[in-house]
Amino acid sequence: MLRRTLLQLSVPALIQAQARRTPLQVLENHILQITKSVNAQWGIYMKCLETGEEIAIDADRQMDTMSVIKIPLMVETFRQIEAGKFSLTDRIKLREEDKRPGTGVIRSMDAGIDLTVKDLITLMIIVSDNTATDLLFEKTGGVDATNALMKQYGYTAIRATAPSKAWFDALRAAPSAAEFHKAGKNPYGLGSARELGNLLEKIKRGEAVSKKSSDMMLQIMRGQVYRSRLPKYITNFTVPHKTGDFLPQIGNDVGILESPSRNIVVSVFTAQHFGNGNALEDAIGRIGEQIADYYGYRDVK
Repeated sequence: MLRRTLLQLSVPALIQAQARRTPLQVLENHILQITKSVNAQWGIYMKCLETGEEIAIDADRQMDTMSVIKIPLMVETFRQIEAGKFSLTDRIKLREEDKRPGTGVIRSMDAGIDLTVKDLITLMIIVSDNTATDLLFEKTGGVDATNALMKQYGYTAIRATAPSKAWFDALRAAPSAAEFHKAGKNPYGLGSARELGNLLEKIKRGEAVSKKSSDMMLQIMRGQVYRSRLPKYITNFTVPHKTGDFLPQIGNDVGILESPSRNIVVSVFTAQHFGNGNALEDAIGRIGEQIADYYGYRDVK
């Protein structure tokens, strides 16, 4: 009898507590529930550029970016172009020893082909080409140049660690992919959800190098081929974005939900996931869906 009375009293209290939540808090709770559906480590950051609304869930945790680190490299490449060190139309001849395994298409091309700097940037972003990445690291002076720019921007978590070749060499030497990830000694790149989100905001506002360069970077990111995460369930926004992969352990995605009235930065990092990679990707897609629905609903009210 006493148990039933307490239960009856708790229901109205629960309803009142839910009613006191702001819509943004409800959205954050929905995102948290999605993260709890997948056993992984999460770092999430969201910001609407028009309203200033933010959600941060372990957003300052430094995590392995995987190929998301290619965004800072892209920014540094454009900085050097504007500084007059080289141009988008400069050509680089592909050598057999330049080819890298993993994602990308250049490794399947014949040595001797001439690729422009713009070709390399585009392929590095839209198909996450590892050969293009290392060619751009070489062209810009290695990871130190990218790291110097990130430091100049005030970022302490973002850091390019090494070219792709060093990461693949370390992976080959490991007993297994799972053990390689658990050890955490060779991140492909480092960053936090908040800082990568802030970098995307800088690009969207035309403040990364220049408005002209920022606009070109966004245009390249809109051509992203891999769309099984943030954009998966989104139909009412354009989503320039960049993924980072080491499935099933890591599945990252950072991007901007763009519409005529709203621009929402979303940055999702994961780690320590040893289940089904499709489930992890779908969870990220559901997070994107929740955010898109939240702002889409407000746009039509």
